[in-house]
Amino acid sequence: MSVVTQARVVEHLQRLRLGYLAERLDAALAEAARSEPTYLDFLDQLLQQETAAKQRKRIAMGIQIAHFPTVKTLDDFDFKFQASIDQRLVRELATGRFISQAENVLIFGPPGVGKTHLAIGLGRAAVESGHSVLFTSATALIGALAKSETEGQLAERLTFYSKPKLLIIDELGYLPFERRSAHLFFQLVARRYERGGTLITTNQLVTQWGTVFGDEVLAAAILDRLLHHSYTLMVQGESYRLRQKKKAGLLGQSSRREA
Repeated sequence: MSVVTQARVVEHLQRLRLGYLAERLDAALAEAARSEPTYLDFLDQLLQQETAAKQRKRIAMGIQIAHFPTVKTLDDFDFKFQASIDQRLVRELATGRFISQAENVLIFGPPGVGKTHLAIGLGRAAVESGHSVLFTSATALIGALAKSETEGQLAERLTFYSKPKLLIIDELGYLPFERRSAHLFFQLVARRYERGGTLITTNQLVTQWGTVFGDEVLAAAILDRLLHHSYTLMVQGESYRLRQKKKAGLLGQSSRREA
């Protein structure tokens, strides 16, 4: 291949937005010269490489947009340690079908048992499946909604939180909501109802949500929409953080000092 022809091929690849192939054309040609594939096999290899590169780029961008607080995957989750979790249901949720059906997931459990890990893992799986995802803590969400209301931009902020196919709200119930905050949360839930999937982690059972939101009627209205099309996961067991402290002997040392 002449230099002029190669430059023209690279230009065509760039115009077609086949950037990965444009960057590694020399390497692809050198490899083809050694293995001498058929024209069809060579084209098949090139298209597979470009498709894989675009998929990696899309996933990386989706993860960045999601704003996950840490890097967690479902493969990293210790299901043996938290044997109470329905692993089959988790794997089903990881397919993302619940998102396509605009269904919700509620993960209940005490602090430290892996609820956030599961939420991030399911969120990453959703990104890999092609869904848009946004992760936020409950306190950050309410803070953003309250600020936008004060600035006269509540509609825009509600639209922002309504756009992702999956919205993950972490740590609901750790702090009680003020009455106005509870109403803002209801507006978001009502707007996403049957339009997008919502995943919530919480340390409070549904029977305690009236206390969380400071209003039994409002809590019932929120739960009615969240539970209508939903899956629930109950996580019971020891805290991961306490287990690590026990392994390190920190709890024992503390107990001896206090004694």
